[in-house]
Amino acid sequence: MYDFITHTWNTVKGECPHGCSYCYMKRWGKQSSLHFDEKELKTDLGKNNFIFVGSSCDMFTENIPFEWIFKTVLKCIEAEHNHYFFQTKNTNYLFRFCKFLYRNNMIKIKNFSLCTTLETNRGYKEIMNNSPSITDRVLNFARIPTENKFITIEPIMDFDLPEFIEMIQHCNPRQVNIGADSSQKRNKLSEPPKEKILELIAELEKFTTVVQKKNLTRLLK
Repeated sequence: MYDFITHTWNTVKGECPHGCSYCYMKRWGKQSSLHFDEKELKTDLGKNNFIFVGSSCDMFTENIPFEWIFKTVLKCIEAEHNHYFFQTKNTNYLFRFCKFLYRNNMIKIKNFSLCTTLETNRGYKEIMNNSPSITDRVLNFARIPTENKFITIEPIMDFDLPEFIEMIQHCNPRQVNIGADSSQKRNKLSEPPKEKILELIAELEKFTTVVQKKNLTRLLK
């Protein structure tokens, strides 16, 4: 999903409870039931890697037991010579978990990057299904006290520019990644026109780094 990621690592496996209609995991068919793979804790995570933890399933959904997340993060803390990337739509759970780690001096901010997905500022509930609302994601993500915050706008859906910019700026991200739906024929998302995307990029570049993912090219032709 990201050019800067060198490895992915998944301890929580199975069908993501969020059930977003556009999820790229759907291309591999029906997923197994949600479970924790203890064998993954024996993985040698190496050194000097940038690891996306939980790339195949949002490990901060409300259905995920605290113990699963704690075991995963503890393994990351032990393998401290890597950088770890965590992405979730449930920033409320992420905020609560980070608060627990901070309180117990168990997290090294410098090698943990946190990310949330904001496809738009609008609702589109029929597409996002069980995901927390965009507003909830923004409000909770903004509360997390770290400079290593990313936002991913993928798949980008039509938005209201002033409101969307305000939401993103409120989160104070160091980088915003923008990408399009890779399976547009199947998902039939409401996508913004080229001019609107370019305006969004120009506004974002006034306060953060913007990375255009390869699949965005389709919308910018």
